[in-house]
Amino acid sequence: MDDIPVPLPARPSRFMDCFRAFIRARHLAYKTEKTYCFWVKDFIRFNGMQRPEDLGKTEVDKWLGHLANRRAVSINTQKTALNAVVFLYKQFLNIDLGDLQFERTSKGRRLPVVFTHEEAMAILGNMQGHHKLAASLMYGSGLRVMETVRLRVQDVDFGRQCLFVRETKGDKWRRTILPRSLLQPLQAQVEFALALHKRDLEEGFGEVYLPGALAKKYPRAATSPGWQYVFPAPERATDPRSDVIRRHHIGEQQVRRAVASALRISGIRKKASCHTFRHSFATNLLSKGTDIRNIQELLGHTDVNTTMIYTHVIGVHERGVVSPLD
Repeated sequence: MDDIPVPLPARPSRFMDCFRAFIRARHLAYKTEKTYCFWVKDFIRFNGMQRPEDLGKTEVDKWLGHLANRRAVSINTQKTALNAVVFLYKQFLNIDLGDLQFERTSKGRRLPVVFTHEEAMAILGNMQGHHKLAASLMYGSGLRVMETVRLRVQDVDFGRQCLFVRETKGDKWRRTILPRSLLQPLQAQVEFALALHKRDLEEGFGEVYLPGALAKKYPRAATSPGWQYVFPAPERATDPRSDVIRRHHIGEQQVRRAVASALRISGIRKKASCHTFRHSFATNLLSKGTDIRNIQELLGHTDVNTTMIYTHVIGVHERGVVSPLD
């Protein structure tokens, strides 16, 4: 259960516990919480464990410059660190840092690694069971690994052959395509999940975690079939948020390890991961002539410029440009 927030004291007193509680009160994603806490701790360590209240613009500029010059982080990493420390000061401490003058990193943004269709199918061919189905959804529907494991039964629309992706990065809901080739295996997975849920109910359990305040608003929803995870965990476990014994979804790390193992078996030496399937989904559609705006909508990107990076990935040779030598 690697996406469940660590429990906090009822009345937090330590600085980082108070910071975490502040983030949760604003309903930010747990991944955002972990990322912000990581960079805030890094900032505090860089400044000799001094209290952030005693630091300010000068120390922030030095730290961000250190990330660029000494640690050679990428542009996106420096931006993430900046967002974390600005949130700390502006939102949590109510301190205005003013106009920051830090040295920006010169390490440019790298193009994402993608699979050819043959490579993607070779990797999937070396996977089995629900891990294979999860990876197939990442490639066939453009899902993130987080979105895949968090799919609920009600998110699958077999009639219209689409998926509703609700528990997403930035809480931006979207609808994406459901490949015809996955209709039967996904239907079997849903039936398995519901059978497992039925057994849990018979044994006096059957509740599932509901996001936000839905559990209070709809008390019976936690045991309804529609809210159950499509990829349920093999065992029930105690939810540290409420001490209720529930069945969570399979862990993201399980899927990552299965993909990494299939990569090794397939002999593909690209620096790839689960997210490479999502990149490959986009580039495959783009190379087949799908409009960039449609791809943006399917991926859930707020800014089309984020999606435009895939125009560089597919390469000019896939757009009909031929070398003079050939």
